[in-house]
Amino acid sequence: MNYDNSNRGALFKNNKQGNERRPDYTGTLNVAGTDYQLSAWLKSSKGGDKYMSLSVQPKRGADDKRPERGQPVAASAAPEFEDEIPF
Repeated sequence: MNYDNSNRGALFKNNKQGNERRPDYTGTLNVAGTDYQLSAWLKSSKGGDKYMSLSVQPKRGADDKRPERGQPVAASAAPEFEDEIPF
């Protein structure tokens, strides 16, 4: 019998490597057969209650050429500028 990982996920403690803006936990989530990247931050409400703030993004494949968040876009990815005036 094969393990069915549909509609399941897991979070693991993240090494922030000195950057406090990185998520406290990261992991993956599968919803209806589609994989997502899951990030979580530990926070406190104004009333002092602790909670987790979550972010979900489509999981990037090895062939995904999109830049990571916060990374500059390569010049080749930008459309070429036409210098001529059309009138």
